[in-house]
Amino acid sequence: MVKIAVFDSGLGSLSVIKSIQKQFKCDIIYFADSKNFPYGKKSVNELRNITLQTISILQNAFMPELIIVGSNTLSLTLDSHTKNILTVLPPLNEAKKITKSNSIAILATESIVKSKLLDKYIKKFEMDDIKIIQINASPLVDLVEHGNFYSDPDLCKNFIRKSLTSKLSKHSIDVVILSSTHLPFLSKFLKEIFPHVCFIDPNNSISKK
Repeated sequence: MVKIAVFDSGLGSLSVIKSIQKQFKCDIIYFADSKNFPYGKKSVNELRNITLQTISILQNAFMPELIIVGSNTLSLTLDSHTKNILTVLPPLNEAKKITKSNSIAILATESIVKSKLLDKYIKKFEMDDIKIIQINASPLVDLVEHGNFYSDPDLCKNFIRKSLTSKLSKHSIDVVILSSTHLPFLSKFLKEIFPHVCFIDPNNSISKK
């Protein structure tokens, strides 16, 4: 059976694994890198080193046919990709097709927003007529990793309202890309609080690749 290795910080890529299991029969090796959590507060150089070291560890220890860099944060730091390594990146073309207000938000980790790596990534697409707002979602990632989405739903909902309501309203955002594998765990709350906003989970594109 095909071996697929997935890695991310903590709980992150459990949502990626769920997507894979729906589509394929395979052996999945999950490397939950709790030691380096949170990725979203590290420098770009630190993130690149973590990525390359982890890929090397997985290749040497398990020899998987495919390695998935589940973290959006790590994926954006990679300059090049090989055929047996998949990354999870913001699906901007999909968001562009959906938006009616021509205003899109990307929820990403603090390190990615500060590093300007998203700016570099966005320039690869024809998005001149689209307003793209980058929002630091590291506090939301922490909510998930600490289990609050499960243990204290009301706390999560209140935190989401305080974090996002004014920003989404101010820019007339109608499409939001969840550019962290932790964020889909909050999808139920996000859709309940913002019923007129489309939330896109990049994990769904993995099985198509």
